Amino acid sequence: MKIKRKWIAYTVVIVIITNVLTLFGTVSFIKNAQGDVVGKFEKLFEVRNQLYKYYYGSIDDSVLVEGAIKGMTESLNDPYTVFMNKKEFESFSVQTEGNYYGIGIQVMAKENNIVVVDVFDNSPAKQQGITSGDIIQKVDGIAVTGKNLDKAVSLIKGKENTKVTLTLHRANKNSFDVEVERKKIDIKTVKGEMLQGSVAYVQVDMFDENTAESFKEELNKLSSQGMKSLIVDLRDDPGGMLDQCVDMVSNFVSRDKVIVSTIDKYKNKKEYKSKGGNFNNLPVTILTNENTASASEIFSGSLKDYKLATIVGKKTYGKGVVQTILDTGDSTALKVTISKYYTPSGNDINKKGINPDVEVEYPDELKGSSYDRNKDPQFNKAYEIAKNKVK
Repeated sequence: MKIKRKWIAYTVVIVIITNVLTLFGTVSFIKNAQGDVVGKFEKLFEVRNQLYKYYYGSIDDSVLVEGAIKGMTESLNDPYTVFMNKKEFESFSVQTEGNYYGIGIQVMAKENNIVVVDVFDNSPAKQQGITSGDIIQKVDGIAVTGKNLDKAVSLIKGKENTKVTLTLHRANKNSFDVEVERKKIDIKTVKGEMLQGSVAYVQVDMFDENTAESFKEELNKLSSQGMKSLIVDLRDDPGGMLDQCVDMVSNFVSRDKVIVSTIDKYKNKKEYKSKGGNFNNLPVTILTNENTASASEIFSGSLKDYKLATIVGKKTYGKGVVQTILDTGDSTALKVTISKYYTPSGNDINKKGINPDVEVEYPDELKGSSYDRNKDPQFNKAYEIAKNKVK
């Protein structure tokens, strides 16, 4: 009988432990067996039990769990640390693969708003008149803010030929709705051309898994066409994958020199070094603005520190933190900030940005109209500097 009782006791403990690990164990066990840390979450279980006891509508434990986890990440007030459910994680993963079904915009969190920073050429968004600087307030009637950027992106994307309605706010205009039909969006993140005077121009829209290779191919092509000076346009580039940025910077920085270093909460330091490239002596001029962020700031900061480039435009965004993706099972994931990054000179640019060598404003009156390079004072100044570097 004692053996049987002992076996039953073990069984009860195992069952209770299992329940706790799924977030819905008994409060008494939490108090007695898990100590202060788990005990702090006592109210979570109490609320869940009270909801089941009193709430009139239907309840889904999986929905409660997701809501609780999202609440934890949102409480950190870090727009880059988010829990992604299956749909959101699929949408996030597609962003780095070069194509997706959506409307053809790039967005970023800015002052707790979701701001359009780029509208792709020939995209559904372009056709419907969406412009850079528009603030997305709602997606299909659902309010969104910078704290749930990934959720908003997931809502905007969807099946081909379906429609999505965005509620936008634009400077000097009341909020208004725009209905856009989703199409397949092929992302060409690197575009280049030769200008007069042996100056080449390359625009980088984001850093996805193909950007470094495309960038190198563009450099080789432009070199064969007589490139002697290069303008790299990183305006409105929200960043992307760190390894792609390191590979791109390696084209200009000597082998084994530090491109960027990261330091985590435990003071562990990791250095990312140049792999070496064929354009070490190429004069570079970089265009930046307030939306140049993350990986594009690493690119700019590294070349500036080594005095390999002149930066023209406005101070960059100031996103100097690094995230990683953690698998949380069931096709969900946690994107979490794990470290700060520092330029080769040891500068921490988080929430500070990188100041340009030559500051040039982009007039407000041009922001709402179709882009005309001839009227772009930032580009014109960069072009002037780049031409003067030709030897």
